Amino acid sequence: MILIAFLALFAAPIAVSATLYAFSERAENWMSADRSSAGLLPQAAAKPEATVRIFAARTVRWRGIFAVHSWIVFKEKGAANYTRYDYTAWGSPIRVNGFAADGRWFGEVPDTVFAADGVAAEKLIPKIKAAIAAYQYSNYGDYRAWPGPNSNTFVAAIIDAVPEMQTALPPTAVGKDFPYDRNWLASTPSGTGFRATLGGYLTLTIGWIEGIEFSLLGGVVGLDIRRPAIKLPGLGRIGMSTFSV
Repeated sequence: MILIAFLALFAAPIAVSATLYAFSERAENWMSADRSSAGLLPQAAAKPEATVRIFAARTVRWRGIFAVHSWIVFKEKGAANYTRYDYTAWGSPIRVNGFAADGRWFGEVPDTVFAADGVAAEKLIPKIKAAIAAYQYSNYGDYRAWPGPNSNTFVAAIIDAVPEMQTALPPTAVGKDFPYDRNWLASTPSGTGFRATLGGYLTLTIGWIEGIEFSLLGGVVGLDIRRPAIKLPGLGRIGMSTFSV
Protein backbone atom coordinates (compact mmCIF):
# COMPACT_ATOMS: atom_id res chain seq x y z
CA MET A 1 0.00 0.00 0.00
CA ILE A 2 2.86 2.36 0.76
CA LEU A 3 4.39 1.66 -2.66
CA ILE A 4 1.06 2.22 -4.40
CA ALA A 5 0.56 5.49 -2.55
CA PHE A 6 4.08 6.64 -3.49
CA LEU A 7 3.52 5.82 -7.17
CA ALA A 8 0.14 7.56 -7.19
CA LEU A 9 1.23 10.73 -5.41
CA PHE A 10 4.82 11.20 -6.60
CA ALA A 11 5.85 9.05 -9.57
CA ALA A 12 2.67 9.32 -11.66
CA PRO A 13 2.41 13.16 -11.62
CA ILE A 14 6.08 13.48 -12.55
CA ALA A 15 5.58 11.00 -15.41
CA VAL A 16 2.67 13.11 -16.69
CA SER A 17 4.75 16.29 -16.42
CA ALA A 18 7.60 14.61 -18.31
CA THR A 19 5.20 13.57 -21.08
CA LEU A 20 3.85 17.11 -21.37
CA TYR A 21 7.41 18.41 -21.57
CA ALA A 22 8.37 15.95 -24.31
CA PHE A 23 5.58 17.21 -26.57
CA SER A 24 6.04 20.91 -25.80
CA GLU A 25 8.19 23.67 -27.26
CA ARG A 26 10.27 23.58 -24.06
CA ALA A 27 12.01 20.51 -25.44
CA GLU A 28 13.49 22.59 -28.28
CA ASN A 29 16.81 24.46 -28.26
CA TRP A 30 16.78 26.59 -25.10
CA MET A 31 19.67 28.78 -26.27
CA SER A 32 17.50 30.34 -28.98
CA ALA A 33 14.39 30.60 -26.79
CA ASP A 34 12.60 33.93 -26.49
CA ARG A 35 13.53 35.99 -23.44
CA SER A 36 11.69 39.20 -24.37
CA SER A 37 9.04 40.94 -22.29
CA ALA A 38 5.84 38.95 -21.89
CA GLY A 39 3.85 42.18 -21.59
CA LEU A 40 2.83 41.60 -17.98
CA LEU A 41 4.03 45.04 -16.85
CA PRO A 42 3.22 48.44 -18.36
CA GLN A 43 6.02 50.77 -19.39
CA ALA A 44 7.56 52.20 -16.24
CA ALA A 45 7.22 55.78 -17.46
CA ALA A 46 3.47 55.26 -17.87
CA LYS A 47 3.12 53.89 -14.33
CA PRO A 48 4.36 56.48 -11.80
CA GLU A 49 3.16 54.58 -8.72
CA ALA A 50 5.31 52.04 -6.90
CA THR A 51 5.12 48.41 -8.03
CA VAL A 52 6.13 45.01 -6.63
CA ARG A 53 5.83 41.71 -8.47
CA ILE A 54 6.97 38.14 -7.93
CA PHE A 55 7.03 36.01 -11.07
CA ALA A 56 7.68 32.30 -11.64
CA ALA A 57 8.16 30.31 -14.83
CA ARG A 58 9.17 26.76 -15.72
CA THR A 59 12.93 26.49 -15.61
CA VAL A 60 15.30 25.59 -18.42
CA ARG A 61 15.23 22.28 -20.33
CA TRP A 62 14.39 19.00 -18.55
CA ARG A 63 14.52 20.66 -15.13
CA GLY A 64 11.25 22.32 -16.06
CA ILE A 65 9.58 18.93 -15.62
CA PHE A 66 10.03 19.39 -11.89
CA ALA A 67 10.55 23.05 -11.12
CA VAL A 68 9.97 26.73 -11.75
CA HIS A 69 12.41 29.63 -11.49
CA SER A 70 11.14 32.62 -9.52
CA TRP A 71 12.29 36.24 -9.29
CA ILE A 72 11.23 39.56 -7.78
CA VAL A 73 10.68 42.92 -9.46
CA PHE A 74 9.98 46.32 -7.97
CA LYS A 75 9.79 49.96 -8.99
CA GLU A 76 9.81 52.80 -6.51
CA LYS A 77 7.37 55.66 -6.89
CA GLY A 78 8.35 57.86 -9.82
CA ALA A 79 11.23 55.59 -10.90
CA ALA A 80 11.94 55.43 -14.62
CA ASN A 81 12.66 51.70 -14.66
CA TYR A 82 11.81 48.43 -12.95
CA THR A 83 14.51 46.61 -11.00
CA ARG A 84 14.65 42.83 -11.31
CA TYR A 85 16.48 40.47 -8.95
CA ASP A 86 17.26 36.84 -9.84
CA TYR A 87 19.40 34.31 -8.01
CA THR A 88 21.41 32.41 -10.60
CA ALA A 89 24.08 29.75 -11.01
CA TRP A 90 26.57 31.93 -12.85
CA GLY A 91 28.71 34.82 -11.61
CA SER A 92 27.65 36.64 -8.49
CA PRO A 93 24.46 34.73 -7.65
CA ILE A 94 22.29 37.80 -6.99
CA ARG A 95 21.82 39.11 -10.51
CA VAL A 96 20.34 42.59 -11.05
CA ASN A 97 18.51 43.46 -14.26
CA GLY A 98 20.02 40.57 -16.17
CA PHE A 99 16.73 40.09 -18.04
CA ALA A 100 13.58 42.02 -18.90
CA ALA A 101 11.54 42.62 -15.74
CA ASP A 102 8.63 40.52 -17.01
CA GLY A 103 10.67 38.58 -19.54
CA ARG A 104 9.93 35.08 -20.73
CA TRP A 105 12.17 32.60 -18.96
CA PHE A 106 13.82 30.91 -21.94
CA GLY A 107 10.52 30.91 -23.82
CA GLU A 108 8.22 30.33 -20.85
CA VAL A 109 5.68 33.06 -20.06
CA PRO A 110 5.84 33.66 -16.29
CA ASP A 111 2.93 33.44 -13.87
CA THR A 112 2.33 36.25 -11.39
CA VAL A 113 2.77 34.96 -7.84
CA PHE A 114 2.36 38.28 -6.03
CA ALA A 115 1.43 41.85 -6.95
CA ALA A 116 1.24 45.13 -5.05
CA ASP A 117 0.91 48.67 -6.35
CA GLY A 118 0.74 52.20 -5.03
CA VAL A 119 0.99 52.83 -1.32
CA ALA A 120 1.00 49.10 -0.51
CA ALA A 121 4.07 48.60 -2.71
CA GLU A 122 5.80 51.68 -1.26
CA LYS A 123 5.60 50.12 2.21
CA LEU A 124 7.04 46.81 1.02
CA ILE A 125 10.00 48.03 -1.05
CA PRO A 126 12.32 49.18 1.80
CA LYS A 127 11.87 45.80 3.52
CA ILE A 128 12.49 43.95 0.25
CA LYS A 129 15.70 45.90 -0.34
CA ALA A 130 16.86 45.21 3.20
CA ALA A 131 16.12 41.48 2.81
CA ILE A 132 18.12 41.33 -0.42
CA ALA A 133 21.07 43.13 1.18
CA ALA A 134 21.00 40.79 4.18
CA TYR A 135 20.67 37.53 2.23
CA GLN A 136 23.52 35.38 3.49
CA TYR A 137 24.00 33.15 0.42
CA SER A 138 25.19 35.99 -1.80
CA ASN A 139 28.77 34.92 -2.49
CA TYR A 140 30.30 33.22 -5.52
CA GLY A 141 29.73 29.48 -5.34
CA ASP A 142 26.78 29.66 -2.92
CA TYR A 143 24.18 28.65 -5.52
CA ARG A 144 23.04 25.01 -5.58
CA ALA A 145 20.28 23.94 -7.92
CA TRP A 146 19.12 21.27 -5.48
CA PRO A 147 18.10 21.21 -2.70
CA GLY A 148 19.18 24.86 -2.46
CA PRO A 149 19.96 27.62 -2.01
CA ASN A 150 18.65 28.45 -5.48
CA SER A 151 16.40 31.08 -7.06
CA ASN A 152 13.35 29.88 -5.15
CA THR A 153 15.24 29.85 -1.84
CA PHE A 154 16.19 33.48 -2.46
CA VAL A 155 12.61 34.62 -3.14
CA ALA A 156 11.26 32.54 -0.23
CA ALA A 157 13.72 34.31 2.07
CA ILE A 158 12.44 37.70 0.88
CA ILE A 159 8.83 36.64 1.46
CA ASP A 160 9.87 35.46 4.92
CA ALA A 161 11.44 38.84 5.68
CA VAL A 162 8.36 40.69 4.42
CA PRO A 163 5.41 38.69 5.85
CA GLU A 164 3.05 41.51 4.90
CA MET A 165 3.06 40.02 1.41
CA GLN A 166 0.98 37.11 2.71
CA THR A 167 1.88 34.94 -0.25
CA ALA A 168 3.55 31.62 -1.02
CA LEU A 169 5.62 30.31 -3.89
CA PRO A 170 4.09 27.57 -6.06
CA PRO A 171 4.65 23.93 -5.02
CA THR A 172 6.95 23.49 -8.05
CA ALA A 173 9.34 26.11 -6.63
CA VAL A 174 11.89 23.45 -5.72
CA GLY A 175 14.30 24.93 -3.18
CA LYS A 176 11.74 27.08 -1.39
CA ASP A 177 11.93 24.74 1.62
CA PHE A 178 15.71 24.88 1.94
CA PRO A 179 16.49 26.23 5.45
CA TYR A 180 18.20 29.48 4.47
CA ASP A 181 17.98 30.52 8.12
CA ARG A 182 19.60 27.21 9.20
CA ASN A 183 16.59 26.41 11.37
CA TRP A 184 14.98 23.00 10.95
CA LEU A 185 11.80 24.28 12.62
CA ALA A 186 10.51 27.76 11.83
CA SER A 187 7.42 29.72 10.96
CA THR A 188 6.31 29.68 7.34
CA PRO A 189 7.36 32.64 5.15
CA SER A 190 3.83 34.08 5.45
CA GLY A 191 4.00 33.79 9.24
CA THR A 192 0.71 31.87 9.31
CA GLY A 193 2.03 28.42 10.25
CA PHE A 194 5.16 26.33 10.71
CA ARG A 195 7.70 24.47 8.59
CA ALA A 196 9.82 21.53 9.74
CA THR A 197 12.56 20.43 7.34
CA LEU A 198 15.55 18.12 7.14
CA GLY A 199 17.85 20.22 5.00
CA GLY A 200 15.18 20.72 2.34
CA TYR A 201 15.17 17.01 1.51
CA LEU A 202 12.12 16.21 3.64
CA THR A 203 9.73 18.97 4.69
CA LEU A 204 6.34 19.34 6.35
CA THR A 205 4.61 22.70 6.01
CA ILE A 206 1.29 23.68 7.60
CA GLY A 207 0.05 27.25 7.23
CA TRP A 208 -3.06 29.22 6.35
CA ILE A 209 -1.40 30.79 3.29
CA GLU A 210 0.83 27.84 2.34
CA GLY A 211 -1.75 25.14 3.04
CA ILE A 212 -0.58 21.63 3.94
CA GLU A 213 2.51 20.42 2.08
CA PHE A 214 4.65 17.32 2.35
CA SER A 215 7.85 17.61 0.35
CA LEU A 216 10.09 14.66 -0.50
CA LEU A 217 13.33 15.54 -2.31
CA GLY A 218 11.66 18.72 -3.56
CA GLY A 219 8.49 17.08 -4.88
CA VAL A 220 5.43 18.47 -3.10
CA VAL A 221 2.14 16.75 -2.32
CA GLY A 222 -0.32 19.05 -0.65
CA LEU A 223 -3.73 20.58 -0.15
CA ASP A 224 -4.86 24.20 0.00
CA ILE A 225 -8.09 24.78 1.89
CA ARG A 226 -8.07 28.61 1.81
CA ARG A 227 -8.14 28.68 -1.99
CA PRO A 228 -9.10 25.09 -2.79
CA ALA A 229 -6.50 23.16 -4.75
CA ILE A 230 -4.34 20.08 -4.66
CA LYS A 231 -0.57 20.17 -5.16
CA LEU A 232 1.34 17.48 -7.01
CA PRO A 233 5.03 16.98 -7.95
CA GLY A 234 5.84 18.23 -11.43
CA LEU A 235 2.28 19.28 -12.19
CA GLY A 236 2.09 21.85 -9.44
CA ARG A 237 -1.13 23.40 -8.28
CA ILE A 238 -4.44 22.09 -9.65
CA GLY A 239 -7.43 24.17 -8.62
CA MET A 240 -7.97 27.80 -7.66
CA SER A 241 -5.02 30.09 -8.21
CA THR A 242 -3.31 31.69 -5.22
CA PHE A 243 -3.07 34.96 -7.14
CA SER A 244 -6.03 37.29 -7.58
CA VAL A 245 -5.92 40.74 -9.15
